[in-house]
Amino acid sequence: MSTGVPIGEGLTVDHRLAEQGDALTGVEMFAGLEPDVRQRVIAAAVPRTYRKGQILFVEHDPGDSLIILRRGAIAVFRTAPTGERAVLTVVRPPDVLGEVSLLDALTRSASAEAIEDSQALALSRVAFIDLVHSNPRILDAVMRSVGALIRRLTEQNADHVFLDLPGRVAKTLVRLAGESQAPMITIELNQSQLAEMAGGSRQSVNQAIGSFASRGWLRTEGRRIVVTDVAALRRRAGMADR
Repeated sequence: MSTGVPIGEGLTVDHRLAEQGDALTGVEMFAGLEPDVRQRVIAAAVPRTYRKGQILFVEHDPGDSLIILRRGAIAVFRTAPTGERAVLTVVRPPDVLGEVSLLDALTRSASAEAIEDSQALALSRVAFIDLVHSNPRILDAVMRSVGALIRRLTEQNADHVFLDLPGRVAKTLVRLAGESQAPMITIELNQSQLAEMAGGSRQSVNQAIGSFASRGWLRTEGRRIVVTDVAALRRRAGMADR
């Protein structure tokens, strides 16, 4: 993996904006709550704005809040003692990050950086505990979100065991493409950043991209990767067809 390359430089990921409605519209964690309870959550949360490249928190910072992303994109990553970065996930609206901190109150297990100008709501653990005492359904919602997080991390661990690097690169590109049904999907990122996300060296990732390009699955335009055959990338990654 690459070293010393800020995630925020040159990486633009298509993201979904939350649907029109209250500030929790589309946030799965709070989808089952009654409107009045949702309004109490919103009232307890604090608006946050993050510039592209801004660090939200780093490993071992106090884990004292849940971040509800409203606009933009956030990369969650771990840093090795050598300075190498491994991107665990890219969070897009209307997803959340930091939910584990609501349960154990321990320090952050990863770092987070805005890779686009972003807007969010921060719900403190103190406010969360107060809300749980008055409405236990909120705790159930958080537990389901943590369960989804564990499943995602389990899948990532399996990818590193069962997928070769080209397969991981293909899967990373599919995830970055998101739910778009467009015939061509443009992802703006440099090879170092893609290497951080796929867990490989820049040279190896370049070779994988070149192989995909020769098959007509994508093309490169400077820092841009234009995906032209998502289905083929899904098959290379061992993902089920939709």
